[in-house]
Amino acid sequence: MTISRGPQAFPRIEYLRRLAAVKSEMARRDIDVLFVSDASNITYLTGYTAASAYVPQGLIVTIQEEEPSFILRRMDAPAAIHQTFLDRNKIISYPEGLVGNPDKDGYDVVIDFLNEAGFAKRSIGLEMKNLPAQSAAKFKSRLPSTKIVDCTNAVTWLRLVKSDLEIAVMREAAAISDAAIMRAAEVIRPGVREADAIAEIAATLARGVNGKVGTRIVNINLCSSPRTGTAHINWTEDVFREGSQINIELGGVRHSYCAGIMRTFSIGAPSDRLRRLHDAEVAGLEAALDAARPGSTCSDVANAFYRTLQKHGFQKESRCGYAHGIGWMEPTASLRDGDMTELKPNMTFHLMLGNWVDEDFGYVLSETIRITEKGVADVLTSAPRKLFEIG
Repeated sequence: MTISRGPQAFPRIEYLRRLAAVKSEMARRDIDVLFVSDASNITYLTGYTAASAYVPQGLIVTIQEEEPSFILRRMDAPAAIHQTFLDRNKIISYPEGLVGNPDKDGYDVVIDFLNEAGFAKRSIGLEMKNLPAQSAAKFKSRLPSTKIVDCTNAVTWLRLVKSDLEIAVMREAAAISDAAIMRAAEVIRPGVREADAIAEIAATLARGVNGKVGTRIVNINLCSSPRTGTAHINWTEDVFREGSQINIELGGVRHSYCAGIMRTFSIGAPSDRLRRLHDAEVAGLEAALDAARPGSTCSDVANAFYRTLQKHGFQKESRCGYAHGIGWMEPTASLRDGDMTELKPNMTFHLMLGNWVDEDFGYVLSETIRITEKGVADVLTSAPRKLFEIG
């Protein structure tokens, strides 16, 4: 018995549209072949979401072929057959003997494929930043007559503007994010262990809402007193106490598309300092949303927030967000001073206003947003934009 193709996150025509955009970019760069090794870009171009990127794998995209060839580990080939839109004969597996082998690995199979397909003397694009240094050197040494072009983030920049189908999936992810935040408000209580609260939040992220399950659990960060000045640590064995402040960052996931959200909780009355910072951040958020319109830049959005926050007597050192979608952060546009990326309809961002003020004091607030044609930012997440007071 063989594995069959499973339900697809998007129709075939959507993947072909994305590949057509990649091929146009290849032609612009005068590239005959593009080897795509970034896991999020593989998801974008095929629908593959299995967690196998810790070993060599990647897509070989050519101008001539409608579908790319997907080279990956043998044990992961059934997942590619099941998850992707690709024809079975486009999925090429390499033997397990190449895993953990110090002399030869899956990248040798990719190079052999390129040689046998007649591309050894053509121009080949590589996502160099995603390749280990030794592997990049191997491509150069084994393809000495090939013009190798660094195409790091070439596909990632194409992901910046989403299709309407992608936006629909991100809305589903955002609904899961909202449900998880509201579940957090139900389970955070004095005497409850952080781990037990996380278990309930994670269950919501997995079960999903509206008949749409969460397809992965990522980025649950919970920082409670006295650790609210930290940003990226996990929950502990500690329990919540009266007077505790809790900062949470999480995101629902649908088919690897994420929708981040951050909210701050206080068990008992919040301090005056926390309340003032919350009011300042909400005002800054509104200013940033007003600036997030087509034709503005990422820098415009960030500075609208910074100016408003400063008027309220606070500052924020870190950026205000980043391009958001597959795999959480898309390493392209940042909502920071000086990023002159022009905003266009259907760009999506995690408008991340977390503010770590001192070693023992910080605050978080964020939304996942979409740039619209009308000039009014579409906020995909919708949990109450408040400082949650427990008890």
